[in-house]
Amino acid sequence: MTKPVIGFIGLGLMGGNMVENLQKRGYQLNVMDLNKDAVATCVARGAKAVSSAKELAANSDIVMLCLTTSAVVEKLVYAEDGILAGIKEGSVLIDFGTSIPASTRKIGADLAKKGAGMIDAPLGRTPAHAKDGLLNIMAAGDIETFNKVKPVLDEQGENVFHLGALGAGHTTKLINNFMGMTTVCAMSQAFAVADLAGVDRQQLFDIMSAGPSNSPFMKFCKNYAVDGVSDLGFSIANANKDLGYFLKMVDDLGTESKIAEGSSANLQAAFDAGLGNGNVPEIFDYFVKLEK
Repeated sequence: MTKPVIGFIGLGLMGGNMVENLQKRGYQLNVMDLNKDAVATCVARGAKAVSSAKELAANSDIVMLCLTTSAVVEKLVYAEDGILAGIKEGSVLIDFGTSIPASTRKIGADLAKKGAGMIDAPLGRTPAHAKDGLLNIMAAGDIETFNKVKPVLDEQGENVFHLGALGAGHTTKLINNFMGMTTVCAMSQAFAVADLAGVDRQQLFDIMSAGPSNSPFMKFCKNYAVDGVSDLGFSIANANKDLGYFLKMVDDLGTESKIAEGSSANLQAAFDAGLGNGNVPEIFDYFVKLEK
């Protein structure tokens, strides 16, 4: 059976490794990115570079996006030379980024008018997992569209979940990141307060990790606050963006989250202090400087 032609936009660490994995598995790809070196790397392995999202969509059966924000996704979809202008009837757009669910549903409705489908499929795990096709993929969209692209998703993810109607994947990812990033903010501040109070950080970890608070996130925070090792691999800037999206989603649902507002305020403050490129546990450095 002939493999679908895939168009891929967004060749950062995650997207670039996803493309390499697909190429190793025999897929033909059309690629596009502002980073010309990243494009050249894919082309050297047999991909075709395209000059516009319209061209990419017109020549692909599945269009995949691995981009930074909902605003960037909407710009590529709705531009005069964008995806919507070129996408073929029967094609499917997959958004692997972390986007605002209301935006995702709007794009899906507009694609449906052209006979194209959409799946939101945010990712778990790391770029290293992407290279080996071992991601966790939180996919959502109508089941017929999901089943159409599932064979490709299965070659990209070790665990591929179908979570329901379009937008449920992005909703789940934002909830997941709200929980995770709030945990990191709380634990990092716990280490900072211990330090200011003269309590040994290692001893704090030994005590807390012996109880129900123990978690991989706690270990990431300990690795930085105690050992100086920053190994979570998720930036304060990205966490700040995702908490902002979570708050937008909560507002769209007609409710509020004071907990998320607190985490978001701390992440924004750390970002404003110049720590945005650091991994999230490095917010510890921001907290220790809050001493009055």
